[in-house]
Amino acid sequence: MASSSSSATSKAFNNMLLSALIAATMAAVLVSGFQYPVGEKMGWKKPTGKEPETYNEWAAKNRFHIGDTVNFKYQNDSVLVVSPVGYLTCNTTNPISRFDDGDTVFQFDRPGFFYFISGEPGHCKSGQRLIVRVMHPSQAPEVSPSPAPSPSGGSGRDGGGGSGSPGVSAAVKVTVVSCFVAAVVGLFVVYLFA
Repeated sequence: MASSSSSATSKAFNNMLLSALIAATMAAVLVSGFQYPVGEKMGWKKPTGKEPETYNEWAAKNRFHIGDTVNFKYQNDSVLVVSPVGYLTCNTTNPISRFDDGDTVFQFDRPGFFYFISGEPGHCKSGQRLIVRVMHPSQAPEVSPSPAPSPSGGSGRDGGGGSGSPGVSAAVKVTVVSCFVAAVVGLFVVYLFA
């Protein structure tokens, strides 16, 4: 009889451990940020004047959150993270960060404004620059009916159509993870005491 009780306890512990591992994996997947491709199909390059929108018009259509990333794809160029003054003056001499790998992924680690410019001479003044506003976690999108998205709607989390598919907001992710964890714990309790 003691062997049967020990076996049941061991089985219950193994099930609890497996459930916790599954919950942790699901939480990590669901709470990860959304990746926005800068310039979408065009990528990060000097504007010719024939583009449908500027980099800043593209950024204004999206809602960036802490943990999200922007992906710059480029050739024979670079991406500089600069101060507001460096952005306004297109100053490439003293960047906060410099990237020149051709496929830069930059993750937002705080709310506020981030300023990006090209490091190539003349590109910034031609419009190859970008301001991204990262929302504070308390700035949840308003829940209200919204108009139908325009044919050239934004991409990403709240952009409404376009070439990217809508992502999921952080609040929804946290809610889903919380419900999932509560369900797993509830099932474990029922299993343990049944």
